[in-house]
Amino acid sequence: MKKIFTTLFAVSAAFVASAQSPCSELFISEYAEGSSQNKAIEIYNPTSSPKSLTGYFLRRYNNGDVNFTAGGELALSGTIAPKGVWVVTNSQTTGSTGTCDPLLRAKADQLDGIYPAPTYFNGNDAVTLEFGTTRVDIFGKIGQNPGPDEAWSTDFPYDGAGTWITEGHTMIRKASVTGGITVNPDNFNPMAEYDTLPENSWDSLKMHTCVCITAGINEAKVKYVSVFPNPSNNADVTLSVADRVGKIELIDRSGRICAAFDNSEKVSTGYRFSTIGVLKGLYIVKAYMAGGEIGFSKLSVE
Repeated sequence: MKKIFTTLFAVSAAFVASAQSPCSELFISEYAEGSSQNKAIEIYNPTSSPKSLTGYFLRRYNNGDVNFTAGGELALSGTIAPKGVWVVTNSQTTGSTGTCDPLLRAKADQLDGIYPAPTYFNGNDAVTLEFGTTRVDIFGKIGQNPGPDEAWSTDFPYDGAGTWITEGHTMIRKASVTGGITVNPDNFNPMAEYDTLPENSWDSLKMHTCVCITAGINEAKVKYVSVFPNPSNNADVTLSVADRVGKIELIDRSGRICAAFDNSEKVSTGYRFSTIGVLKGLYIVKAYMAGGEIGFSKLSVE
């Protein structure tokens, strides 16, 4: 898995606080805007119960439009497991406008429809998750075409200055985010709630790291940490962190602690623990650090 490049920006006032209770409603956890038609949206269920997708829609607001008619919609179907995700990818396999890589399509829980379906975004289209006509999360700013015809960026006013970050990148919701943006923002600062990966980075799909997996964590205490090798093939894994670590846990998709290491081996680059005997699958690594901080990372065991 490629290392996520995090930012130190605080959550911007440009994001209007949601009326939702923390960890109570689905939200967008990942947005992948890759080359050709390599596009995907991941949706996270932060609750402790299975969540039916009946009645939910992905909608794309094309090039600054204030309605989704030109951008299309997808009626979602299926059920997301507790603390689980639902991945929607572009489905195009032929055509002059490019195709979606089979490796990305293989990660889909649901394939999107034909053009102009929501996963035909290209960096300057707002994408929403809606229940009926109620918006439960917004990526971008509805009614704004940044640039125009470019992408939202890293510098204020986030509509063309700086680096075009919503084009040619994968955007991953920060672990401290516990709900969606329900009101169209005055300014969409993509770095306020998202970390970034380079273009065509899909290793992070299929599992989301979020404080909702354990209630009561102070968001200010959450840190992203890295582990390697990742994936692990039933071998030793090193948690790369400079802080003192007292305990490391492996947590599965359901939130169950599958393994715990109270006395992990200290090495020069961090702390070492073993995945020998751990069942194949995706896990969250949770590290308890000095000062009460909690470190999170994803780990694939193969």
